[in-house]
Amino acid sequence: MAKLYFNYSTMNAGKSTLLLQASHNYRERGMETYLLTAQFDRRAGEGRVASRIGIGSEADTFAPGDDLFSKIATRLEQGPLACIFIDEAQFLENDQVWQLARVVDDLGIPVMCYGLRVDFRAQLFPGSAALLAIADEMREVRTICHCGKKATMVVRMDADGHALREGAQVQIGGNETYVSLCRRHWREATGDSAAS
Repeated sequence: MAKLYFNYSTMNAGKSTLLLQASHNYRERGMETYLLTAQFDRRAGEGRVASRIGIGSEADTFAPGDDLFSKIATRLEQGPLACIFIDEAQFLENDQVWQLARVVDDLGIPVMCYGLRVDFRAQLFPGSAALLAIADEMREVRTICHCGKKATMVVRMDADGHALREGAQVQIGGNETYVSLCRRHWREATGDSAAS
């Protein structure tokens, strides 16, 4: 039975690595997959899902306003799909998450979404909020803080290495911009005076 999955975590937990491995497993068994990633995230090149450990794959892209049900239905005209993989799922719009649910419910194809749960201000991304609300299954991809505890938060750093508390929700970056921390160390980094 097809399901809508949401695999979430902070930065640098290995979400893209897991996505690429899962897609590889399908393809190795002769089953086609369809990969989608956010159009404006060009860190690995446009239309490419890549991991920090050096593996990658070509992908189609999604942008705000795209009808993902129609995009996937059009792709199905080329042949059957065993699974659809969405990287950077936090950038999906609410309507797009519902379109992916329709793919699962009406077309019977599993959809595996991978993305961040919260931004650097500890606020849910719109795509993540919608996935948390309607996904059939959710899985946390874990990573660790520098103290060894589970990292559940992320800070955005400025050029001088100071944690930012304000700014646009979306700013593409990697290790030079973001650091994953446990809640206690996130509070310390962001200047929460009650943290100790």
